[in-house]
Amino acid sequence: MSDKNVKDIFSENLRYWMNERGMKQSDLAAGLGISEAAVSFWLSSQKYPSPVKLQMLAEFLKVRKSDLIEDNGHGEAAAEASGREETSQKKDKAPRKVDKSEKLEGVCYDVRGPVLDEANRMIENGTNIIKLNIGNPAPFEFYAPDEVIEDMIRNLRASEGYSDSKGLFSARKAVMQYCQLKKFPNVGINDIYTGNGASELITMAMNGLLNNGDEILVPMPDYPLWTASIKLSGGEPVHYRCDEASNWYPDIADIRKRITDKTRGIVIINPNNPTGALYPVEILQQVADLAREFDLIVFADEIYDRLVMDGKVHVSIASLLPDRLCVTFNGLSKSHKVAGFRVGWMVLSGDKRRYKGYIEGLNLLSSMRLCSNVPGQSIIQTALGGQQVGEQLLVPGGRIFEQREYIYNALNSIPGISATKPDAAFYIFPKIDLKKIPIFDDEQMALDLLKEQHILILQGTAMNWDSPDHFRIVYLPHRRTLEKAVDGMAEFFANYSQE
Repeated sequence: MSDKNVKDIFSENLRYWMNERGMKQSDLAAGLGISEAAVSFWLSSQKYPSPVKLQMLAEFLKVRKSDLIEDNGHGEAAAEASGREETSQKKDKAPRKVDKSEKLEGVCYDVRGPVLDEANRMIENGTNIIKLNIGNPAPFEFYAPDEVIEDMIRNLRASEGYSDSKGLFSARKAVMQYCQLKKFPNVGINDIYTGNGASELITMAMNGLLNNGDEILVPMPDYPLWTASIKLSGGEPVHYRCDEASNWYPDIADIRKRITDKTRGIVIINPNNPTGALYPVEILQQVADLAREFDLIVFADEIYDRLVMDGKVHVSIASLLPDRLCVTFNGLSKSHKVAGFRVGWMVLSGDKRRYKGYIEGLNLLSSMRLCSNVPGQSIIQTALGGQQVGEQLLVPGGRIFEQREYIYNALNSIPGISATKPDAAFYIFPKIDLKKIPIFDDEQMALDLLKEQHILILQGTAMNWDSPDHFRIVYLPHRRTLEKAVDGMAEFFANYSQE
């Protein structure tokens, strides 16, 4: 029996017994002391509970474990029960509870999930927390160049009105010229859309493309907004493995075997969040070849392309695809340390002749939000012109470079922890040896670390990794803070076990 079938059977049984007991997701989450997102993962067949959670679930529902994991034919019964419940609710004239939309079933974004909620509660109660969870440069004293700030101030009065729905001409022209330097084929001014960060545009790109059941290939681990946006758009994210033993490069064979007649496109996050990997041109060429062979759109998330270390050079996959549509996402949040300004862009390159309908959809969605924030657009020309800022941070002696060196070596010195050295960005994705440190639930591990050592990390399953044996660290805090965090993690993992 495949892992997928096991998850489907569990999901059907859980839905059936929830209906039998008259329970909603919120009831189950409250009863077990877990997040509604975790229950949503179970009901959408995305995750399977740990042995500990499975036992708790059976006890809470007053059923045997076998009632939850064996194929008892409850799929149709659950649907019928759900229908009866719906009919009953229609007859009920009492005020109804207003719940979230069904479109959000299976949509999760645990970067800002229950672990962060607990951290915020602790902070409100006066606890100092070491935050290694979110890539937000400004709180760690990485500041935008003065020239960028001065330009925004000078342009504020002229930025009070709407811009063109795709963005200011000057901003899009600067992006177009940047694309020329990166060797993007066939990019004109109208192929560029500015956005309130790249995140808004990722969701727009998925909404404009996907019909219910369409599939998009997404790396595992991923930046979870991709998975969430695909689900929100009615599509199905299909995760392909990135190989830790090969410097976290995409496993081309694994990608190939996951392509079906429903596959519409493939996502490449390069440089990668959360692993920090930078993909060489040989890997990118193989992905481009697959896109040609199976007629896929390539979606390239390149927000960290200006944060590369060790003398390596970022290559845009768009430069390898003159004959296929490539949609590339980028912005200033990380490279120019202005995450709060929400400045991003999306570029359509390559052969666009067969994609007229999709582009019309993107234009419609772009027009519906009127425009992205104009003060943010006003700094793009300055930010992308002249000498790139922040390069001194990425070389020996620079703060990001030196903090990467420290965290890589320090993590590998903790018994039971290992890490691959990142090439870019400011993340590292350490591995936990589960034989030495038994863990079944990495969200619980992250909560325990937070409560015991006051260190906030992001568990690997929040980034759609399929095992509880990784976590992500943001190494933006000063070295002295990183040293304190590593000491706390070493003490925590020395005695930690979920057995």
